[in-house]
Amino acid sequence: MKFGFFDDPNREYVITTPKTPLPWINYLGSTAFFSLISNTCGGYSFYKDAKLLRLTRYRYNNIPNDEGGRYYYIKEGDTVWNPGWMPVKTELDSYECRHGMGYSRFTSVKNGLEASLLAFVPLNDNCEVNQIKFTNKTSEKKSFTLFSYIEFCLWNAMDDMTNYQRNLNTGEVEVIGSAIYHKTEYRERRNHFAVYSVNTPVDGFDTSRDEFLGAYRGVTDPQVVEEGKSHDSITSGWYPIGSHQINVELEPGETKSFIFVLGYCENPKDEKFTAPNVINKKPADELLAKYQTDEQVDAALAALKANWEDLLSKFTVKSDEEKLDRMVNIWNQYQCMVTFNMSRSASYYESGIGRGMGFRDSCQDLLGFVHLIPERARERIIDIASTQFPDGSAYHQYQPLTKKGNADIGSGFNDDPMWLVACVSAYIRETGDTTILDEMVPFDNDESTAVPLLEHLKRSFDYIVNHKGPHKLPLIGRADWNDCLNLNCFSEQPGESFQTFGPSEGPVAESVFIAGMFVKYGKEYADLCEFIGKQDEADRARSEVSAMNDAILKDGWDGDWFVRAYDAYGHKVGSKECEEGQIYIEPQGFCVLAGVGVESGEAKKALDSVKEKLDSKYGIVLLQPPYTKYHVELGEISSYPPGYKENAGIFCHNNPWVSCAETVIGRGNRAFEIYRKTCPAYIEDISEIHCTEPYVYSQMIAGKDAHFFGQAKNSWLTGTAAWTFVNVSQYILGVVPTLKGLSIDPCIPAEMGTKFTMTRKYREGVYNITVENDNKVEKGVAKLIVDGKELTGTTVVPYEKGKTEYNVTVVMG
Repeated sequence: MKFGFFDDPNREYVITTPKTPLPWINYLGSTAFFSLISNTCGGYSFYKDAKLLRLTRYRYNNIPNDEGGRYYYIKEGDTVWNPGWMPVKTELDSYECRHGMGYSRFTSVKNGLEASLLAFVPLNDNCEVNQIKFTNKTSEKKSFTLFSYIEFCLWNAMDDMTNYQRNLNTGEVEVIGSAIYHKTEYRERRNHFAVYSVNTPVDGFDTSRDEFLGAYRGVTDPQVVEEGKSHDSITSGWYPIGSHQINVELEPGETKSFIFVLGYCENPKDEKFTAPNVINKKPADELLAKYQTDEQVDAALAALKANWEDLLSKFTVKSDEEKLDRMVNIWNQYQCMVTFNMSRSASYYESGIGRGMGFRDSCQDLLGFVHLIPERARERIIDIASTQFPDGSAYHQYQPLTKKGNADIGSGFNDDPMWLVACVSAYIRETGDTTILDEMVPFDNDESTAVPLLEHLKRSFDYIVNHKGPHKLPLIGRADWNDCLNLNCFSEQPGESFQTFGPSEGPVAESVFIAGMFVKYGKEYADLCEFIGKQDEADRARSEVSAMNDAILKDGWDGDWFVRAYDAYGHKVGSKECEEGQIYIEPQGFCVLAGVGVESGEAKKALDSVKEKLDSKYGIVLLQPPYTKYHVELGEISSYPPGYKENAGIFCHNNPWVSCAETVIGRGNRAFEIYRKTCPAYIEDISEIHCTEPYVYSQMIAGKDAHFFGQAKNSWLTGTAAWTFVNVSQYILGVVPTLKGLSIDPCIPAEMGTKFTMTRKYREGVYNITVENDNKVEKGVAKLIVDGKELTGTTVVPYEKGKTEYNVTVVMG
């Protein structure tokens, strides 16, 4: 069942009913100011950090779902309604929500009055712009009243939800004309404030939530709206809000427009006030002046769309597979950019309070966006590397505002170090910029310890070399990529965090997954060293990689698949020897991805075992059989009911690893089969089962052992976005940046037809690529023709500095 449709020419998903299975959201913002907006206008806004600089309040797990947002109440006679349906939920005569690239547009009609609401965050300003247009579709004059409504957060979102004995006494505002200034705590330590304004004189306002709503009422039935008249309330403590009243009259066919702006403003500390306790409004005046007319809004929206046009033109495909093209050209890359901005911090499942930016998360995300914004990828790499410790380990998370490591979570996640190698390698292969390796980068943000970035990579590599267990496999620490496999935890009391409880290290528990990572990214580290002339280090790295490869085949192989780990007792995890959890997905994908067992046959056996034991109609489950009892030696993974999250859920993040691995052994049909099962565009028809948005990936889908098999959770902010784009662009379509040029070596299904084209911007050049496959083979390049000249024995188009266009034909066979 569908709840909308894709509008590919406009790069929009069009939602045709507000009653979607879950809130279907979009992200507004590109650099510093961000908003989340749902298909019913729910959500919130923040500046840079969703925890520390939250502008508007949102309560997760509200009943009814998704209550709280930017609301516009329209009162015409006794009828009250909203353009986004919520919160009043008056039945609308028509409704449409269009989620686009950085903007959303809502168009609704009630009793012949059309309301069209456009919401977006401009490219270079710290604000959300809401333009609402009313059109009288009838033959009679219409009179109605518009009430705006937002609820301010008291800046620190965690403190705002917990410290009531203090913060219910701190709320302060100023109101000047049509502008409401939220200045809570501005008198003391803050030099920032929020402004909420509209570009027309108002007929009333409110800044007190209690006054606006009335006693024992909610946003569904505000007293002020029912009365039809604002109270002109000035809040003092309690709950600050922003609300404007505008009385509107429309002649038949007439349209009127109103522009609301919610902005974040800062002042230098010595310029905070213009009079005692009167804030300096200059930055707000300058901001609001930019959005006073429809022409200004139109220009800002056009600039936003042009920015996305440029970004999304860097990789495009045109094939017989419409849904593939849609995801590659629009939604997958869009999600990669959103995930770059947010990491895992702010979604409808992540409150923006607890996680900040993840070390491993941000490194993996970079794989999906480095081709779009290489200069910002460079900055992100330096931020990430600066949280590393001198021994090569790292803080598992850092706060985006301070860029300091999160001590509450700490370190001990032993896959983190190698992800730094992965993202630096991806950046250099994309850009050719080896100067980043000379950049001086501190450890633990202590500038006195700064060393070249290349030394950070060496410390990452050597952390694995120096932390091995009895089988010469890497020690797992607190966890590896799977944060719920806690082999050193042994937690027996409720309420203890599996990720921070117990020792961060143990002398026995080992990870075959990290071993596979070490082989793959150890090779890339060696290639980088060789590329910049450090042959001795390259040789040393390759020797260590070879030894790890041997260790995997000796003690990480279980006969038909790769073992997942060894626990703190030295027992196998993910083995035929186990009663539950006999086979896991991660090492099957990543070890083959690294090339382990490809030539000797283990790789094919492992992937065949995945298909036999882990596959399902909605994707590959993480393990089988699921855990039905709590295993203290395994930790959180066994705490979930069977089929959910890491306990045999379909973890969409690692499905691409298996798809990539299938291309390594040349099976394009199987690789594409895996890709399709979790790809949103291909499962739009089952939205009533899948529940989350049909235009972006989710972290997890309930597995075949779950009661709600096929139901997704945790959409938008997931490593699935980056890894699926890597899978489809580099492994299936086969366009791979290398240190010496662009390699083109597709591994595709028969349904791709006999010809498809791609455009890839790479360094200074635009590569116009035509792939011909008359024989419908799955993999293999028979000819590579570049600008009319056939190259032999290679899939790599040599990079020529300064060349701006390449015409490439790949003949498969």
